[in-house]
Amino acid sequence: MVLSTQEDINLIRKSVRSLCEKFPEDYWKEIDKKQEYPEKFIKALTDEGWLSVLIPEEYGGAGLGMIEAGIILEEINRSGGNAGAGHAQMYTMGAVLRHGNEEQKKRFLPKIASGELRLQAFGITEPTAGSDTTSIITTAERQGDKYIVNGQKIWTSRANYSDLMLLLARTTPKDRVAKKTDGLSLFILDMQDQKDRITIRNIETMINHATTEVFFENVEIPVENLIGEEGKGFRYVLSGMNAERILIASESVGDGLYFIDKSVKYANEREVFGRPIGQNQGVQFPISRSYMEIEAAKLMRDKAANMFDANENCGAEANIAKYLASEATWKAANAAMDTFGGYGFATEYHIERKFREARLFVIAPVTNNLVVSYVGQHVLGLPRSF
Repeated sequence: MVLSTQEDINLIRKSVRSLCEKFPEDYWKEIDKKQEYPEKFIKALTDEGWLSVLIPEEYGGAGLGMIEAGIILEEINRSGGNAGAGHAQMYTMGAVLRHGNEEQKKRFLPKIASGELRLQAFGITEPTAGSDTTSIITTAERQGDKYIVNGQKIWTSRANYSDLMLLLARTTPKDRVAKKTDGLSLFILDMQDQKDRITIRNIETMINHATTEVFFENVEIPVENLIGEEGKGFRYVLSGMNAERILIASESVGDGLYFIDKSVKYANEREVFGRPIGQNQGVQFPISRSYMEIEAAKLMRDKAANMFDANENCGAEANIAKYLASEATWKAANAAMDTFGGYGFATEYHIERKFREARLFVIAPVTNNLVVSYVGQHVLGLPRSF
C-alpha cells in the first residue's frame, strides 16, 4: 500500500472537488426526483480511478488506503452529491483483498478497477434476521463443483446496477455448529450469469438509494468463488463491516460539513430585522456546536482508518466513528433546517434532500443503538444486553 503525504491528501481533495463541480446540486436533485441511478457520475468516478482506490496497483487500482478512500467519499458528500451510489465497491474490498485468494483477485479485481465489472451489491441482511446476521437462513448447499443458493436478502442496495454480489449464506445449519458465528460462508456471485434465477424487487424509500430485496432460486455459484474457508464467512464479513463503518463515517462527515457550509453562507447573507440572522446566538450556536462535534468525529474516523490500514483490530474505533459522525451530522442537518427556516423545505435549496440522506446513517448500516450496545459489552466489559 502506498502511503500518502499531506500534500497527496490535499491533491486528492482538490481533484475530487473538481470532478464534483461537473455534477452540481441540480444534477443530484433531478436524480433524486426521478429516483434514478447516477450513471454518469459513477462512470466519471470510475474513469478517474476513484472507485478503485483500495485495489492494489498490480490489479489495476491505485493501491491507496482507507484514509484516502474516506476522503474521496467525504468530498463527494460535502459537494452536495451522494457517494452511496458507489461506496460498496470500496467497502467490499475489506473482505475480498484480505480473504480472497490470488486467483480470485486476478480474475475479478482488474475488471472491477477498469469498470468492466461492478461490485456494488453486498447481500447480508434478511427479513427474519435483521441485524442478527448469525440468524440468516439463505442456504448454499454444495453439489459437486458448485453451491446451490436458495433464499432471500433485503435492503440490498444497487443490486440492479451491479454485475457481482458479495453474498453471505449458510452452508451449515445453525443447530449443527458449535459457535453461532460458524457455518456461514462468503461468496462472489456473478449476478449476470445467474440473472434468470435471481429476482430483484425495488423497495421505495424516503431517499434515492437504489434499495432492493433479492430472491435466489437454485442459484449456482462455482466452488472457486468461495472466499476463504467454508463456514468461516462471518469473520471475513467483519473486515468488510469495519471498512463500511469507516466509509459511512466519512460520508457522514461530508454531509455534516455540507450543512455547515450551507448554514454559514445563508446565515451571513440572510437579513431579518435589519441584521444577518447569523448574528443571533440562537442561530449561531447550533451551527458552531455541530461543527465542533463533526471535527471530533473526523479525528475518530482518521484513527479507525489508520488502524484498518495497519491491519489492526479496529472494530470499536470503526463503530464509534460511525456513531459520532452520524449523530453530529444529524444535529447539523437540523441546525441547517432551522437556519433556512421555510426555505429548507424547498427543493431548490437542496437542504431537504440532504436532510433525508443524513438521517439514514443514524440507523444504517448499523443502528446507533447497536453501536452503543457493542461498546458497552466489548469495550467496557458490561453484561451482554441481548
